Amino acid sequence: MATLRKKFGKRLLEIRRQRGMTQERFAETLDISVDFLSLVERGINAPSFETLEKIGKGLRVEVKDLFDFRKPAS
Repeated sequence: MATLRKKFGKRLLEIRRQRGMTQERFAETLDISVDFLSLVERGINAPSFETLEKIGKGLRVEVKDLFDFRKPAS
């Protein structure tokens, strides 16, 4: 069974790609390093609440939708 971090990372990656954003561009938008974003997307690290808010804004989704692993990215 996938961990919450892995599920979140996969969902984040899916939405970011669906929005046509590279890791570099998205990390710059969030003011975080590409390395950290990569670690989050691979389920190794977890973002802070502040970074979660930035991710939601950057992807134009509500933060809660980042944790809805049942529905496809839209």
